[in-house]
Amino acid sequence: MLSILFGTFGAGTTSVHAAPNPPAGPDRFTSFIESYTAYEWWLLRWADDSIMCTLNIDHEGAPTLGEVYFYCGEDIFNEWIIQPPCPTEIYTDDPHACPGYYIYLLSSMPATREVPVTLPSPVVWVTLEDCESEGNNNRCESPPALHLIGDEPITDAHILRIEGQLGNDPFSCEGDTCEIPLPDTSSEGVSLVFWAYSSYGDSSEVFNARVRVVLDENADRTSPAWYVDVLSPQWRGTPIASGAESWDIFPPVGGPPAWLSTPADVADLQTNFPYAYLAGKLIKEGVVYAGECEEGGLVYNGNASTCGIRVAQPAINEWQNRFDDLIMQAADDTQISAYLLKNLFARESQFWPGIFNDNGDFGLGQLTENGADTDFLWNPILYEQFCPPTLGEETCADGYLHLSEEDRDYLRSALVYNVNASCENCLLGLDLNQADFSVNVFAHTLLAACEQTGRIVQLNTGSTPANVSSYEDMWKFTLITYNAGAGCLGLAVHETSRNGDSINWENVSANLTEVCEGTKGYVEDISQ
Repeated sequence: MLSILFGTFGAGTTSVHAAPNPPAGPDRFTSFIESYTAYEWWLLRWADDSIMCTLNIDHEGAPTLGEVYFYCGEDIFNEWIIQPPCPTEIYTDDPHACPGYYIYLLSSMPATREVPVTLPSPVVWVTLEDCESEGNNNRCESPPALHLIGDEPITDAHILRIEGQLGNDPFSCEGDTCEIPLPDTSSEGVSLVFWAYSSYGDSSEVFNARVRVVLDENADRTSPAWYVDVLSPQWRGTPIASGAESWDIFPPVGGPPAWLSTPADVADLQTNFPYAYLAGKLIKEGVVYAGECEEGGLVYNGNASTCGIRVAQPAINEWQNRFDDLIMQAADDTQISAYLLKNLFARESQFWPGIFNDNGDFGLGQLTENGADTDFLWNPILYEQFCPPTLGEETCADGYLHLSEEDRDYLRSALVYNVNASCENCLLGLDLNQADFSVNVFAHTLLAACEQTGRIVQLNTGSTPANVSSYEDMWKFTLITYNAGAGCLGLAVHETSRNGDSINWENVSANLTEVCEGTKGYVEDISQ
């Protein structure tokens, strides 16, 4: 078994022996001497000039309220913050008659101090060699082996060895690389824990992964092949399908279904559907002339008639594919499926990036204020990208939940504004630069919905998504969250779980409430 396989390690490794218990982790602190100007202030009582406390600070200007509290104590601080200014006439006649306290700068002088610093810790990355990448798949023509690579960021130190455990089998490798032959696993995979020891005298933190290895026994093949998937933040191989790591769910063996995949060539993303709403917009904005059609090719609701669609079809085809390169780029950046993103835009707006309806939904993916709130709550990357340029680094530093309600409102409105390409004074009534920018935002919006969906399933079942559902069904649940909101999904999953039924699409969609059941067709349309 593994203990035998481990005996075949390559160069730079040793035969396996029992690994010790996981270490405590990094212990990296140093210090440097910093020069600064020290300021000594006194807080004195007006009545008799007695010194109440001494404040030693390291910045120009008067001590802050926090510094007064720290150096002078709560009682004096409470008196200090409520005392009124000394009236001019009293101060002029007799300063000692002023109430409360005053501060006085006694001295300033050059000084030095020792500043503690936390040094970067060693890490271990996971890769897979000698295997082909097919989309999100790793396909190996020979028995696969993981490669653990230690990374020591401190110049004068190096990785001594890498240790860990695959399933029940421990391993230990000398040096900064470790090759681990992989056995076939069950569909749930096998756990991997690993860490590195450094010549600095400490270790990395303990890292975790889950590895699945499935033999492809396709009868049409002349030789065997293995599919390998790794769920871990330390994975540095072919990116895993979106959502898999968040939910701790492996995608189907061989890769996700077509609607959750991304083509190798942008040309494969092209479509030619006869969108009536899009055709109507192109006719109304003068891109297409449909004078040969009755009523100019339009019907009462602004959509194109059958004749209008026929005349506009070449322009419809060009328009519905104009965002394809950006969709592919967003898929590369976020691992969101390009087909999923394009199908969502088709369903939500028919690729017209302005105001689709009067319900406060905007842009290609029809973002709302509530949707923007979900974005910032569940996608910290989007928050970190969008908040500082909007509200400033200092305001955004502590996270979305620590913003004032006024700032949260402004940030949500700003995100919705930035995905709404409607522009009265622009050609076609659209700011296409804003539309282009929004493609990546909507990919991140799907990531936020993905994170929220995992939490909803866990809260309503008491178990992780990996234990109760499948990868494809979790994405269908995510589309419920995106389209109808977390409440619709939560109620349906709760009812399904309460009934003791499996948490799959068939059962959950059957338990959507009357007000939410319209989202079933939405999900099935996008996932076809």
